[in-house]
Amino acid sequence: MRLDDLNADLLTCRRCPRLVEWRERVAREKRRAYRDWDYWGRPVPGFGDPAARVLAVGLAPGAHGSNRTGRMFTGDASGDFLYPALHRAGFASRPDSTSRGDGLTLRGLYITAVCRCAPPGNKPAPDEIRNCLPYLRAEIELLRPRVFVALGRIAFDALKSLLGAPAAWTFAHGALYRLTAHWSLNTENWLLCSYHPSRQNTQTGRLTPEMFDDIWTKARQLMIEP
Repeated sequence: MRLDDLNADLLTCRRCPRLVEWRERVAREKRRAYRDWDYWGRPVPGFGDPAARVLAVGLAPGAHGSNRTGRMFTGDASGDFLYPALHRAGFASRPDSTSRGDGLTLRGLYITAVCRCAPPGNKPAPDEIRNCLPYLRAEIELLRPRVFVALGRIAFDALKSLLGAPAAWTFAHGALYRLTAHWSLNTENWLLCSYHPSRQNTQTGRLTPEMFDDIWTKARQLMIEP
């Protein structure tokens, strides 16, 4: 299977009735500010460099962000905080992401999420997370990244489960763990933790640009160091 094949399969997914109903209703009703948009309203595929050595994992598409634009972390406050940091670290060709056709490219990085459909209240249910994890597992198998960046606790827990990491590992911003050989991995791999770049975290100062820059600087170092 190739990434293109995986994403084609993802676009037909209707495993979670609650999420299907919500993503499609949001796409029909729209937000007033985006009434002229043709909302994506489907599962959102991963985005980035197919030869990436860094895999960033978020939570889920935003109702009027990725569910509108069809690209991960695009069209909402989280993306407005993420992409400038990626540009500063040399992962993104430009500091903004506005639409799927804006010309943005990623170098050495692939962005995905635990859940691919926008959940009500940004809170997917446990069974919805379980339904979606096979897609993340398949991406890991195809990409075989050297560095995993978990954007938030839910992404961290999902990666721990998929990678067979020790239960004792705990989430904290900046925490770094070395992964042993695994079904999908090379001989040395790393799991790096970051607070999610949500509006709640960035506007309260829990996650600052300097803190986020440190994460991507470290990810780049881990990506290239032997």
